Amino acid sequence: MEHLIKELREITQIPGISGYEEKVREKLIEWIEPFADYKVDRIGNLIVELGEGREKAVFMAHIDEIGLLITGITNNGKLKFRKIGGIDDRLLIGRHVDVITENGKLDGVIGATPVHLNLERKFDTIPWHALEIDIGAGSKEEALSLGVKPLDYAVFKKHFAVLNKRYVATRSLDDRFGAVALFEAIKDLVDHDLNGKFIFAFTVQEEIGLKGAKFLAEHYSPEFAFAIDSFACCSFLTGDVKLGSGAVVRAVDNSAVYTRKLAKRVIEIAEKNGIPLQIGVTGGGTDASVFQHKSEVLALSVSIKYLHSEVEMLHLNDLDALIKLIEAIVFEL
Repeated sequence: MEHLIKELREITQIPGISGYEEKVREKLIEWIEPFADYKVDRIGNLIVELGEGREKAVFMAHIDEIGLLITGITNNGKLKFRKIGGIDDRLLIGRHVDVITENGKLDGVIGATPVHLNLERKFDTIPWHALEIDIGAGSKEEALSLGVKPLDYAVFKKHFAVLNKRYVATRSLDDRFGAVALFEAIKDLVDHDLNGKFIFAFTVQEEIGLKGAKFLAEHYSPEFAFAIDSFACCSFLTGDVKLGSGAVVRAVDNSAVYTRKLAKRVIEIAEKNGIPLQIGVTGGGTDASVFQHKSEVLALSVSIKYLHSEVEMLHLNDLDALIKLIEAIVFEL
């Protein structure tokens, strides 16, 4: 699993909120270039096409992450922001952030009132619009002199942990693990004769409304469309799905009831190839849902604990199973 850990560590640490994915895309191009041709479309999706003939399937993994867009600078040098993507306000206060500017990176913090000074003893969640990022500037002019300006962005400072040699926990596993899965599949499939054209797309702006996938759907009409995305786990909603028990067929979520016929076919493929696979229901939505009007669609996942937090966690065996499943699907559909 060492190569998967290395790739996850490298790709998750790169900042790239929705609409600002260029640094992530550059790293993926660096990975892909020795193995396959690629193109970047007008919205910013990175695309690799393998095989020839009719469009058999598209596999999509989004490369954007949730974060904070800088909207202004106060007179005392603090940064105002708005959330990009689904961030729980409870996770904002008392956090270290990296502020990404055109010239580099600044350290910042979202401060918290000390309990010693909380005389009213109120501990309600503070809404995002009442918070500010402190970069150590004493005035608006000083903040500007540090290189930050409106429309720069910030992400939670990232720590990468390998737990008990089996789990990885870090920010932006959603959906950088999907990018790793697609890259590994491309490497393994590039020299094989394939039954049709298979499109591997690293999509943008998923967290703000599946924008990259919608652009893809205007230009491709595959027989099958797969999203490779997170499965938020675990609760009463997700049933028996758990980390370490294999890849996941994400059969239903808030965006779609995926194609049951295709789900059954994928389950058969997994059983035939001895690939551990779970079936589950969760919340959220995926890129595959935008192809429902023209393709059979399905979301393939690994279960992720603590989704959309700084400590998203996956089991490495599940990611390995997912990569094998993608490759088996390509060979057997």
